[in-house]
Amino acid sequence: MKLSKKIDKALIAFAMVLVALFFGFLVKIGSNTTFAEGNGVESTMVDAGLMKYVSFYDEGTKLTVKTEARTVGEALTRAGFEINEGDIVEPGLDTEINADNYFINIYRARPVILKDGVKESYLMTASYDPMAIAKEAGITVYDGDEIKLTPNTNFLETGVANVYELTRNGGRTITEEVEIPFAEETVRDAALDAGKIEVRQLGEVGMKRVYYNVKYLNNVEVEREVVKEEVIREPVARVTAIGTKKALPPHTETCAQWARAAGVSEADIPTAIDLIYRESGCRVNASNASSGAYGIPQALPGSKMASAGADWETNPVTQIRWMIGYVNGRYGGWSQALNWWYAHGWY
Repeated sequence: MKLSKKIDKALIAFAMVLVALFFGFLVKIGSNTTFAEGNGVESTMVDAGLMKYVSFYDEGTKLTVKTEARTVGEALTRAGFEINEGDIVEPGLDTEINADNYFINIYRARPVILKDGVKESYLMTASYDPMAIAKEAGITVYDGDEIKLTPNTNFLETGVANVYELTRNGGRTITEEVEIPFAEETVRDAALDAGKIEVRQLGEVGMKRVYYNVKYLNNVEVEREVVKEEVIREPVARVTAIGTKKALPPHTETCAQWARAAGVSEADIPTAIDLIYRESGCRVNASNASSGAYGIPQALPGSKMASAGADWETNPVTQIRWMIGYVNGRYGGWSQALNWWYAHGWY
């Protein structure tokens, strides 16, 4: 009796082990997540945004990896995927991986046959769009023509499951969708450090529909005449900003803050500071004993600055505010005033 109980306990323990192994196997099968090589710094790299989780979908198979790859192509290589001619990868190979959880689709090329009358074209393609397949095969499809997927009765002989048959319906016009390239626009930004470049707006290609009449000579296409064009989607220009902001010497930063408070634009700050320091060193109480000029702008007489505020004698912002009106009214701007100073030694 005791021996029987011991055997029963052993059998139960063995069964529990088998169940644990079975469920562990299921978990392993259900999760195709693979981690990068363990080197003790993975969590730090993830926290720093260097490593990302990337999921690949390849013909119904999913694989997730943790990688520091910068682009889609680099991630594919590191994960051991081989991309063959005709395969399609979305997003493209050069696309930057810019999300912590990123998805990549792989569409594998397969052999297809496109029949155009007695002519057969064999090609490898990942597309399922008949028009796109015809274009890949270099075959012109006219308006009114039809392309149908037909079963291949010679599959064992050709090894091709998909056969597309083109039926000509006598058309001599072609309608195509053509991309409209986007324009490149560059703006100069005085608030951006000199030499720095920022893309302010991503460019997007437009699309237009073009209608052609096709002319033949001896049944060979010799010319296409555009009959009509219609824009489906307008392109969006790519806008790139180039920084022009000059670095100011540290000792001028306080003066620059006064100038900004007075209303000097960021674009004019470097020029305004240059002129101000040439005139007065940005000293509120700077005075010229021989001429009577006073203050940061060296107004002559200094009392002129009262039009900008009653505190004109002691407030640097009030003085520069008056100076703005002076340089704009007399010279047309800070650059013109500074150029005058270069030429004459005063403004």
